[in-house]
Amino acid sequence: MPHYDVVIVGAGAAGMMAAIQAGQRGRSVLVVDHGQYAGEKIRISGGGRCNFTNVHATTERGRDRFLSANPRFALSALSRYTPEMFIAMVREHGISFHEKTLGQLFCDGPATQINTMLLGEMRKAGVTLVLETGVESVAKAESGFALELTTSSITCESLIVATGGKSIPKMGATGLGYQLAEQFGLRLVETRPGLVPLTFETGALERLKALAGIAADAIVSHGKTAFEEALLFTHRGLSGPAILQISSYWREGDSIAVDLLPHQDAGEVLRQARQATPKLQLQTVLAGMLPKKLAQLLGDELDLSGMVGDFSDKKLALVEARLKGWTLKPVGSEGYRTAEVTLGGVDTRDLDAKTMAARDVPGLYFVGEVVDVTGWLGGYNFQWAWASGYAAGQAA
Repeated sequence: MPHYDVVIVGAGAAGMMAAIQAGQRGRSVLVVDHGQYAGEKIRISGGGRCNFTNVHATTERGRDRFLSANPRFALSALSRYTPEMFIAMVREHGISFHEKTLGQLFCDGPATQINTMLLGEMRKAGVTLVLETGVESVAKAESGFALELTTSSITCESLIVATGGKSIPKMGATGLGYQLAEQFGLRLVETRPGLVPLTFETGALERLKALAGIAADAIVSHGKTAFEEALLFTHRGLSGPAILQISSYWREGDSIAVDLLPHQDAGEVLRQARQATPKLQLQTVLAGMLPKKLAQLLGDELDLSGMVGDFSDKKLALVEARLKGWTLKPVGSEGYRTAEVTLGGVDTRDLDAKTMAARDVPGLYFVGEVVDVTGWLGGYNFQWAWASGYAAGQAA
């Protein structure tokens, strides 16, 4: 029966990084994945350009951009494998990249360059990669673990679970990592879709359907959390970066607020319009600030007829309140089908923050999305994958 020092289940970002690190330490490493290709999420990320990290991921403010039942857990791994370290590997492989916005780094060329880089580093480190091979069972053995694969039986000293979460099942996502955690007595934090478009009930959709395809810059908030980026109206509800970000904080039954005029004094703009163009209808005034169809909808909702020059301060205040705090109540999300990440997962209370090892199961490690650590949109989740994979690969 073949024996390896380290077996890694999952050939995604975290799994490949863990394999590289373990292999570079001279460990015999096998990476096994049921998919046809390694790094499928890398390939499709960032619109095919791979937003492979964020330069702010390990800065003081970036540390607050990871969600978890214990948000401080991620800091140990993130502090020891920084964006600069991954960028150095990217440069070494001659991959050109650019900063898009908000510290987000994208490849100039196709995302497959990152896969090629990682696969090359794995080969150089002597790692064995086996694809289209499932894991049927895992059991504790006398000196490690015994795995039954769909093709063979193997044993290993250390087992790293890098199976990802439930997001995008068509890419091969399964619940295997959570099943293994429960099998070995680790607790789970309830999982739910994250970085996902939000949906509305039928009546609201009927009211908003004319806006499908329209984008607008906005500040979208839920409680004290707010994101200033684009939002996009869809035939199901709302999407766009601002909505994906707030979805990780939103819970069913909650409302969100939308500021359609970020950093503008809407009251002052309206008062100026009342003075400068008093004969215009409200929708016409709003169309000077917003996409025409959105202006029409807001005007209809406010149901304020007449020329803006005749509007009292009270009426203008109603318009201002809608522009700066349009309240919308989603009924759900598009779910794991389109979610970029999975919130929740393996409870960090049962893991060592420095090594990602299970506290009570020697030789067992969990890395990446399967763990209850989820970053903001914009490269944070890849940085968590690199950092957690690095931590486990250095220890396993």
